[in-house]
Amino acid sequence: MANVQMHALRLFREIGYNATTVEQIAEAAEISPSTFFRYFSTKEDVMITDNYDPLLIASFEKQPPELSTLQAVRNAMLSGISELSADEIKTMRERNQLIMSVPELRAATLNNLTQTMQLLTEMIAKRTGHKSDDLAVRTFAGAVVGVNISVMFYCAENPEADFAKMLDEALAKLEEGLPL
Repeated sequence: MANVQMHALRLFREIGYNATTVEQIAEAAEISPSTFFRYFSTKEDVMITDNYDPLLIASFEKQPPELSTLQAVRNAMLSGISELSADEIKTMRERNQLIMSVPELRAATLNNLTQTMQLLTEMIAKRTGHKSDDLAVRTFAGAVVGVNISVMFYCAENPEADFAKMLDEALAKLEEGLPL
């Protein structure tokens, strides 16, 4: 999967997202188009799909119970990023810039983040003993996802910015009650 994504990102960079076809990505990755579609249902998915959610869940579940829910979420989100290599961070930065600049990818990312918000809602409800349809739990998860979106936009506009540092600062602002 990572090999296909690497070739897709390279082609998107070289010839543009809209000009790149699934067939070109498959050829570059030395797979058939049908194999491509076993891993990714659309061209957008090749940039949106990652393995972050299982890592987030595992890290969140390991957080000490004495931490506030936001501290546990913050630690879990940052631990996944801190484990990335320099090359993976560079790729994440390039993917983010592409996602934020291509309307189809932004839309697909919004859908993906809605799924992440539901995942967060379930994790938070389990940790706090609330129901997952509790408005406070959903609002909390939505605020965390909103912070992530704001950091994605910021880092796309400021490519030299450190995503992990910006996410940590933004989540700290949320924890402080968003004083302006």
